[in-house]
Amino acid sequence: ARRLVETGGITGKGAAALRELLDGLARWGAALRAGEEPHPEIAGRILDESGYTAMWQNDKTPEAPGRLDNLKELLKALEEFDTLQGFLEHVALIMDNESEAREARVTLMTLHAAKGLEFPVVFLPGWEDGLFPSQRSMDENGVKGLEEERRLAYVGITRAEEHCTISFAGNRRVFGQWQSQMHVEVLTPPGLYGGGYGAAAPTATIETRAAEANVYNSPGWKRMQARAGQRGLAQPREARAPVIDATALPAFGPGDRVFHQKFGYGAVVGVEGDKLEIAFDKAGVKKIVARFVTAPDEIPF
Repeated sequence: ARRLVETGGITGKGAAALRELLDGLARWGAALRAGEEPHPEIAGRILDESGYTAMWQNDKTPEAPGRLDNLKELLKALEEFDTLQGFLEHVALIMDNESEAREARVTLMTLHAAKGLEFPVVFLPGWEDGLFPSQRSMDENGVKGLEEERRLAYVGITRAEEHCTISFAGNRRVFGQWQSQMHVEVLTPPGLYGGGYGAAAPTATIETRAAEANVYNSPGWKRMQARAGQRGLAQPREARAPVIDATALPAFGPGDRVFHQKFGYGAVVGVEGDKLEIAFDKAGVKKIVARFVTAPDEIPF
C-alpha cells in the first residue's frame, strides 16, 4: 500500500487518507513496541486518531450508541490483561469455542480464563474458607486480596446464562487428614444453601425464605449430622475438682489432644478461664473457647 502511494498509483483524497492511515499504523506499532504506554491507552488513542470513534459519534442511526458502548467495553476488557498479546490469545480462545460445533460437553477452566465467556450452566465448587477465597491471597495482600477474590466470585457467578451451582465440601482431606470445612459467607450471602433459591426457586415470601435459610444444608453436612445421630457424642468430662465459684472450667487441660471443625487437630498448651490456648497441627497457636472443641474420639465422621 505504501509503495502504491509513493509511486502515484493512487491519487486524490484516497491517497491522502491511505497515507495518513499508513503513518498512523507505523506510529501506533512503534508505541506498542516501546512499551512506554499502557496498551489500553494506546488502544484508546488509536480509536480517536483513526477517526473511528468520531465516525460513530457523528452517526445518527439507531446502531450508533450500541457501537460506542462496544468500544468502551473493549477498552475496559483490555485493562483486565497485562499485555495486548494476552488479550488477543483470550479472544482467539473465544473464537475457537464459537467456531466449534455446538454439542453437549463440559469445559474445565479457572475463573481468570472464564472472563468474557458465558455458559448455560456453571458449577463453582470449593467455596470454602482458605480455599476460595485463597488463604495465601488474603495473607499476602490483606483486604485487597479479599476484594480481588470477591471480584473473581462475581466473574464466576455472572458466567452462567441460566443456572449457577455453588458448592462446598463439608469435609475435605488436607495433607492426609480429614478436616471439616466452613462455607465462606464473605463471598455468598447466608441462606444460599437453603435449597431452591435462584431462578428455579418456587415462589415464596421473604419471611418464608429467611425462616428456611440454612447455610449448612449441603449433602456433606447432612451426612455428618446423620452419622453424629447414629454414633452419638460422648458427654463432656466433668471437672475433677469441685467448683467453688461460678467460673466455668473447660473440660480439657494442658497436653490434651482436641479437634476444631475449622483448624483441625491440636494440643492444649494453656488454659485461661473458659478459653484454651491450642497449638494446631496445621494452623499454629490460637485461643479458642472450650465449647468449640471436642476430643478426637468424639468426631462424628
